[in-house]
Amino acid sequence: MLTAREREVLAHVAGGLANREIGERLFISQKTVSVHVSNILAKLGVTSRTQAAAVALQEGLSPSAADGNTV
Repeated sequence: MLTAREREVLAHVAGGLANREIGERLFISQKTVSVHVSNILAKLGVTSRTQAAAVALQEGLSPSAADGNTV
């Protein structure tokens, strides 16, 4: 199960943002984003950001959800 922060990061990944951009939006370091992305990939059992984004969209986690909007 993903943490709330991991879900936020995943929503931004699904929106196509790079780690630097995600970090800027969430006020965390690029390295912290990288750790979150690695954890997300492991928890979802996928090997790429693209696959993770596909899972996010299948689960109804849209990129707009990262900004507090609902699907």
